[in-house]
Amino acid sequence: MNTWEYMGIVYSQVWTFMNTWESCIQVDCPATILARKRELKMMRLVSLCDINSGFVPKNPTHFLVKPNFRRGNTITRLPVFDSNAKTRRRNLRVEPICCKSYEDTAKVYQEEEIPKAKLIWRAIKLPIYSVALIPLTVGASAAYLETGLFLVKRYAALMLSSILIITWLNLSNDVYDFDTGADKNKKESVVNMVGSRTGTLTAAVTSLVLGVSGLVWTSLIASNLSAILLLGSAILCGYVYQCPPFRLSYQGLGEPLCFAAFGPFATTAFYLLLGSSSEMRQLPISSRVLSSSLFVGFTTTLILFCSHFHQVEGDLAVGKFSPLVRLGNERGASVVKWAIRLLYSMLLVLGLTRVLPVTCTLMCFLTLPVGNWVSSYVEKHHKENEKIFMAKYYCVRLHALFGAALSLGLVIAR
Repeated sequence: MNTWEYMGIVYSQVWTFMNTWESCIQVDCPATILARKRELKMMRLVSLCDINSGFVPKNPTHFLVKPNFRRGNTITRLPVFDSNAKTRRRNLRVEPICCKSYEDTAKVYQEEEIPKAKLIWRAIKLPIYSVALIPLTVGASAAYLETGLFLVKRYAALMLSSILIITWLNLSNDVYDFDTGADKNKKESVVNMVGSRTGTLTAAVTSLVLGVSGLVWTSLIASNLSAILLLGSAILCGYVYQCPPFRLSYQGLGEPLCFAAFGPFATTAFYLLLGSSSEMRQLPISSRVLSSSLFVGFTTTLILFCSHFHQVEGDLAVGKFSPLVRLGNERGASVVKWAIRLLYSMLLVLGLTRVLPVTCTLMCFLTLPVGNWVSSYVEKHHKENEKIFMAKYYCVRLHALFGAALSLGLVIAR
């Protein structure tokens, strides 16, 4: 064999190798060098996953491969081709790859890694704090309608205390869901992000103590025992909702407790505290106040209901039988649609019967497009976890706008 024949054989082998390699990693669109390096890094791991059965060896060192990953990490699916075919065919499976060890199962979805800043934003849940602001503002507006008073310092003290109470609810909810395993794969869980259950629980209890102290101090200044009892009932609802040994949210009672806590209890209590003065220590609880509190409780409960759409499978796995677990996403979407219709039907009836001022009815009806948007969004995307996740934030918008419109209507009616 002369030199030229030998070089020809080598060249043909290299050419065959390059064609085979290209058929394994080439994508339909041009890829950058960085993307190819990432694919090569991931290929060691994905090669351990059988696409059909999804099993991964418990000890990958048996294959002389030691991929750098931990159980539960998100893996982006690589495009798979049939290297034996003349034409490359892409694997069009749309289900998530299920990579299993012999003792654990983790669902790996085809999604991009969530940025750290976005995870922090989700963990803080800043929009959710509207549930502290709206009952207080509606109660203050109702008190202004009755008395013409707006006590700024008392309003500020109650707002700070309410924010601390909501912080306790959010943090303790993350702690106890972490204990039951409901938040095992929830990246925006504060416990998962901080890595300390004890630290999160300590922050939650501190927020509760400070918040309750502020509420008690304000109630003592107003000399209103009824308000203290109502606020205590609201906090008790929050405790039995999520804290052991009760955990009534796991029995599907979270929504009724949420309605009572933020509606009749909190809104009415704030009305009593912000309407009390040296001339009038005890305000009458009128039908206008009660109907306003019902609307606040209704829209707050809608937020909680929609927050479970993307958690149905996880809740069911840990025995958390929320209403959506019992109903399913399909019927749950119908519940949201009819709930929005009921909300504006109640508004119309209470407006026509003059229980609510006409200004409240007109202002709140301006939020109808937002209500329809929430209804249509849930109906359209209730089967898509990555999209239905946003439904609760759209409900927050409806809650905030409806509450602001209701408050403005009460103020104008003065």
